Amino acid sequence: MEPKVMDIEADNYITRKHMVKRGFVAGLPIMLGYLPIAVTYGVLARQSGLSNIELTLMSILVFAGAAQFMAANMIAIGTGAAELIIATFVLNFRHFVMSLSFMNRLRGIALKWKVPLSLGLTDETFTVSSLHKKEAKEQYGVWFFGSLILTAYVAWIGGSYLGGVLGDILPARLSQSMGIALYAMFIGLLIPSIKKESKVAVVAVIAMATNFIFSVNGMSDGWAIVLGTLIGGLSGIGLLKEDKP
Repeated sequence: MEPKVMDIEADNYITRKHMVKRGFVAGLPIMLGYLPIAVTYGVLARQSGLSNIELTLMSILVFAGAAQFMAANMIAIGTGAAELIIATFVLNFRHFVMSLSFMNRLRGIALKWKVPLSLGLTDETFTVSSLHKKEAKEQYGVWFFGSLILTAYVAWIGGSYLGGVLGDILPARLSQSMGIALYAMFIGLLIPSIKKESKVAVVAVIAMATNFIFSVNGMSDGWAIVLGTLIGGLSGIGLLKEDKP
């Protein structure tokens, strides 16, 4: 009986190892995409006054590119903690929906896996995991998703730290020019959505107009961003309702 038990354990180990490799391969494109963006974030965060430890901890604890870019910019303009937290919460609210959808596909896994996996979801890892539905039904499928998310997570943290180091080395003019990456990233996120639904452009204009109006009327930049995000999001609820059949 003992040899058979050892064979089963060996087969389980091989299966888990195979799923980890598959997860890494699936996450490799995300890793390659994250590295340059994370480096840019690190440079900008270092410019905003964060230390290498602080900007790296933000990547470890927050792990949300758009929110971290926004946070770095808000810190640079002297935004208060309350405005920063609320703006980040609103921007990342979609993660609740993504987590619910992801967990619905992985109903059979234990809670000890669900929590770390849901915390590691980003737009990119959620999209890639959605393309691998069959792994959710396979034995040790959780190892696949864990490997995929961990690959992206490590790349983002490593790139962030590297960017912080480069922020101290790069010439000031060059590092300052990387600030355009913030706007380029948000435009890159906006354009595909506008192509799918033109009303998204209206929502974006409402958010920008709200931010501008409050800013020029003496409100702090932080609260102007928060209100612009909230009002823009609320307008989207009305404008982007699905047409009833």
